[in-house]
This record gives sequence, structure tokens and C-alpha cells, in this order.
Amino acid sequence: MHRPEGGLRRVLAVLTAAAPGLVLSLLGLFHPTQLTPGTAAAWWQLHVVLLPVFPLLGLALVFLVRGERGPPAWLVRIAAYVYAAFYTGLDTLAGIGAGLAVAAQPAGSPVALDLIRLGDQLAVVGVTGFLLASLATATLLVRRDRLAALPGSALLVGAALVFLHSHIYWPVGGLAMLGAGVGCGLLEVGRARRVRLT
Repeated sequence: MHRPEGGLRRVLAVLTAAAPGLVLSLLGLFHPTQLTPGTAAAWWQLHVVLLPVFPLLGLALVFLVRGERGPPAWLVRIAAYVYAAFYTGLDTLAGIGAGLAVAAQPAGSPVALDLIRLGDQLAVVGVTGFLLASLATATLLVRRDRLAALPGSALLVGAALVFLHSHIYWPVGGLAMLGAGVGCGLLEVGRARRVRLT
């Protein structure tokens, strides 16, 4: 007999996996395309909101491989941690710090440029970590769930590749985050289907 609480649990699991990417995609709609004196306040304030959200994108991958053991599962966890730590550095420096510097010195802030440059360097490490975590997640779940994991894996890895060269700016970055969210949701659906059949 089908228990309603089991269905609700599966829906919550899919939402847990998909939510970080979907929320980042939505917040990307409000991200100014350039940091200027006129956008500085919105720039740094949005990045304060983003500060606790960005790491959740890596946590979604850790959630997808919960219960898994072995090197691929540990690669997901370690690479997701690298993403969360270094992308938080980008958010703090190039988002909050540079935005505040431009707001304080509208005539031009050399400090803001230094913060953005350093943040961009940290971002390279972070997005590379996210790509590695995504590839490891996709490999592990395709091996485990077979065809059920292919659509979600393709979306997730494709989004991670785009994320290498974009932030969450719309349309490119926002669509990448949307793809990551939908991809993670589909991978959780595949897991739920496998669990139901076993």
C-alpha cells in the first residue's frame, strides 16, 4: 500500500536537491550586470543574501550521494567543500567588499578593483571544485541508477561547465543555475525511483 508520508518525503527530497540552483537562478534576476556607484548598494546587499545560499549548491551534490561510500562519493564531498569555501570568498570580497568600497568612494575605488581581482581568483578554484563535484556525482549516479540518471547528469554537468565562465548573471549564469537546480532535482527523482523499485 502506498503511504502518503512516503510520497511527501520524496517530494521534499527532490525540492531539497533542486532548491539551491533554483533560488540562485531567481536571485540572479536581481543581480546588477555591472558594479557602478548607482548599483553599489544593490550589489553588496544582494551578495549578503547570497552568502548563505551559494554553499547550498555544493551541499545539494553531497545530499544526492548520501549513503554512498568509496572514492567517488568522497571526491563529491571534498570538491563540494572546496567550491563552498572558495566561492564564499568570491562572494565576500568581490560582492560585499567591492560593493561597499564603491558605495563609499563613488569617484572610483582602487580597493574595489583589488577585491574583485582577488575574488575572481578564488572563484576559479571554487567553480573548478563545483565542476569536479558535479562530474563525480554524475559518474556515481549514472553507474548506480543507469538511464534514470542521464538527463539530470547532463543538465548538472552542462551547468557546471557554463558556471566556469559565468556568475549568476542572466541570461547565461541564471540559466546555468536553473539547469543545475533542475538537474539535481531529476537526479533525486531517479534515486527515488530506484529505491521504490528495490
